[in-house]
Amino acid sequence: MDKSIFLRPAVPDDARALTALALRSKAYWGYDDAFMKACITELTITPERIADEDITVAEAGGVIAGMVALAPGDRGDVRELEDMFVDTPFIGSGLGARLMAHAEDAARAQGAAHIDVDADPNAQGFYEKCGYRLTGSSPSASIPGRTLPRLRLDL
Repeated sequence: MDKSIFLRPAVPDDARALTALALRSKAYWGYDDAFMKACITELTITPERIADEDITVAEAGGVIAGMVALAPGDRGDVRELEDMFVDTPFIGSGLGARLMAHAEDAARAQGAAHIDVDADPNAQGFYEKCGYRLTGSSPSASIPGRTLPRLRLDL
């Protein structure tokens, strides 16, 4: 991976670019237009979310290359991995692993013992390579009747 990639906190002005990144990254899996339209609300990153969540941006040459978002979980010792997206030119570069390591460090610093995620089924293998284990399933917030693998990382 290019060492010129650096991580920084997201700012409200990043919202539009982060939403576009999330949609491109999700579309990488070959979902059709109807599926992608159904996901727009869930994948929209707003200035309010940036203020409320711990969102980190990866930049390369002034371009946003990826992002990861942590939010409080259902217990004080749990953080929820809300979003983790890598822009398509950077998929396979190691950036995803770098963002995951950053999220783990941030969660530990916040006193978390676990990180939970509802993963895209296509990304389940990536999370498992990062040490997450399958704990169940969750209903999709975008697609009625669809379930997502629920995974947990013990820190």
